[in-house]
Amino acid sequence: MLFQGKFSADQNSFDNRITRLFGIELPIIQAGMIWASGWKLASAVSNAGGLGLIGAGSMYPEVLREHIQQCKGATQKPFGVNLPLLYPDIEQHVKVIIEEKVPIVFTSAGNPKTWTATLKAEGIKVVHVVSSAKFAKKSEDAGVDAVVAEGFEAGGHNGREETTTLCLIPSVRKAISIPLIAAGGIATGRAMFAIMALGAEAVQMGSRFVCSPEASSHQNFKEAVVAAQEGATQLALKKLTPVRLIKNHFYEQVQQAEDSCATVDELTDLLGRARAKRGMFEGDLNEGELEIGQVSSMISEIKPAAEIVAEVWNEFKTAAENPFGS
Repeated sequence: MLFQGKFSADQNSFDNRITRLFGIELPIIQAGMIWASGWKLASAVSNAGGLGLIGAGSMYPEVLREHIQQCKGATQKPFGVNLPLLYPDIEQHVKVIIEEKVPIVFTSAGNPKTWTATLKAEGIKVVHVVSSAKFAKKSEDAGVDAVVAEGFEAGGHNGREETTTLCLIPSVRKAISIPLIAAGGIATGRAMFAIMALGAEAVQMGSRFVCSPEASSHQNFKEAVVAAQEGATQLALKKLTPVRLIKNHFYEQVQQAEDSCATVDELTDLLGRARAKRGMFEGDLNEGELEIGQVSSMISEIKPAAEIVAEVWNEFKTAAENPFGS
């Protein structure tokens, strides 16, 4: 086999460092996306054998608590919370996570040193999302249990390095010794096989799970993702925080502003407040911020999260058995 780990006898589970770390059957992780990753999606993915994540980035602390409690009631399997470290009320989020005894936390958009020790002292497994080998090493030094290396193809907020997943994963693999999860541009079992052959031990998928009934994003947004063709997304707002967007009227306004050398303050004013909520949660396809990955062009239908997990896993198994098959 081209990668570390082994299938169970019935091929319904996989044994490697990631599945053992989280206590899951399959090395498939659902990204904690804002406005999409509530308890319904997280529990569905966990029940299907992967790891579901609640996206705390779009939740007030008490809303996060409610989603954690609902998820506990919907699954007996492990799940986690994705926690953007730049959230202004981060202390309250951490307090809720600890009080609710969440077993796994994926941190992003910030310095992993800030909260890793606090979370691990409570017995919580900590994973940090990075976009370069340099920050992967810093995360390892900060004491995280694993890292997610996310390539330039990914939806939502991206690293400034603009390194693609195919280049990023081998580089990060050389830089760290802890378990490695790959993200960015992955929506199929064959893509999962390819990236695990390069050194990843699991995959994290966001865009693919947006197009599920369990995702809390608006139906308009899901249908826009399904309709997206090659070239439908572009990285924008690089002077603020780079974010990959579906090209719509809001994106065109951003592009015009950037072409005119708009200042950071001007771009901030254009972005305004709750632009992502307006697009992804409320379904305004013209003036909303529609965050999605390049792989959206490969997504052709909305289907239940459990079916997505099964489809990806079965294709991965087939690829492992016959890497050069059609």
